[in-house]
Amino acid sequence: MPKKIALRLVSILLCLSLTPKVFTQAGVPASGSTTVPVPQTAVVKVCTSCIRAHEEFLASDAMQGRGSGTHDELIAATYIASELRQYGIEPAGDNGGYIQSVPTIQRKITSAPQLTILPASGDPLNWTYGKEFVVAFLTQPEFSGPLRKLNADQVQKLGNPKIETGAVVLITGSDENKQTRAVLSAASEGAAAVLMLARDQELKSFDNASDNGPKLSDRLKEESASGLPDMSANVLELNHNAFQTLAQMPEGATLRFVAPSSDEEGNTWNAVGILRGSDPLLRQAAILFSAHLDHLGIGRPVNGDNIYNGADDDASGTTAVLEIARVLGQGRRPRRTVIFALFGSEEMGGLGSTYFRQHPPLPLKYIAANLEFEMIGRADPAVKSDTLWLTGWGRSNLGPALAAHGARLVRDPHPAEDFFARSDNYVLAKKGVVAQTISSYGLHHDYHQPSDDLAHLDFKHMDAAIGSLLAPVEWLVNSSFTPKWNAGGQP
Repeated sequence: MPKKIALRLVSILLCLSLTPKVFTQAGVPASGSTTVPVPQTAVVKVCTSCIRAHEEFLASDAMQGRGSGTHDELIAATYIASELRQYGIEPAGDNGGYIQSVPTIQRKITSAPQLTILPASGDPLNWTYGKEFVVAFLTQPEFSGPLRKLNADQVQKLGNPKIETGAVVLITGSDENKQTRAVLSAASEGAAAVLMLARDQELKSFDNASDNGPKLSDRLKEESASGLPDMSANVLELNHNAFQTLAQMPEGATLRFVAPSSDEEGNTWNAVGILRGSDPLLRQAAILFSAHLDHLGIGRPVNGDNIYNGADDDASGTTAVLEIARVLGQGRRPRRTVIFALFGSEEMGGLGSTYFRQHPPLPLKYIAANLEFEMIGRADPAVKSDTLWLTGWGRSNLGPALAAHGARLVRDPHPAEDFFARSDNYVLAKKGVVAQTISSYGLHHDYHQPSDDLAHLDFKHMDAAIGSLLAPVEWLVNSSFTPKWNAGGQP
């Protein structure tokens, strides 16, 4: 029997045949309990064997890292669809099914990129990929613009800078966490590209550059046809000498990047289900629970391992959404309509969520709130044990309301990272939906590494954290509470 099919059967059997250990809302094991249909007034319980089963399938080596836009991503979406059907969630994808097929343009770099610097005076500089620079994230095969400099310390103090659209921005400053926020600020202000000094742990990518060429992110076919710009800026990392050269060069020099590439049609896939509300007055105030189902696939080997399993990022968030679907699907129909969406190609810049935003099962004006789940597989030492945090806490009334109803949910303890703008929620927030992300990512070093695997998950944390959300979630989907942006909160 093929390994993938065997793992699929194992995961189903774990959810169907095992008597699960369950936790009450307080995260304490409830002796002798089982997960049978219960009225909404009963104690809500979490299926620990289901949580482990989802992770053991989605983050297995057989899934090859669920690479964005790959056949493995489609397998993940199909698995999720089968679970939603088992839980009694109606399909809301294409052609009466759960899968929403997203047409894309897949772009591949065909030869090493070049970066040319044309100073106001003096000879041009021609830099080579893998020598002076490497690619951290690339959305365009070509860009050109004037050099501008941005001190990360000033961004921390003064907020988003005013940067001309199309500039190529060099990030200066010594604090790595502040640099991350500066990169995001420059991108949000319309920079064509952002250049930064490669961190020590990333210098090894220069040595392997010839064996592992840069990846060019896919684009939605709709955007390519309409000429709409890419959502994300390009990010290049420089070695020390190249960084110092640009740091000492006056602003205004022209930087021109070229990466020869070819295009072909492809797809990414979302899995979408819906539970239609019982109260006609609340059906048009739906709640969306979401996560991204993709990860990085096969990549540069680290300690002999080239499968980027993505157990935390974001099989853990997908697992949380499936567990919420199981609980809501087994009880009485909620008053509000509930949508479950697992997005493809988040790692490519939010392609799946962007397509969903353009083709939702309900008009966006009828979606009252979106809770995205991103990296909840490990506890964050910055907050209390088994606690989750919400990005953009002060932007809306949603987080405090959930906490008041028992959710172990607190303010994001890493504001400098600007996580609010770094997940699929942001795609919807920009269109007015009160959309925020729940996480417990503690900035661990396994992020985007092959070591983000099952062995590094904290299932006790996941069980207790997800369990603490189930009763507040049932309150949310059965209440007339109105999620609202606070003044100045909507991006």
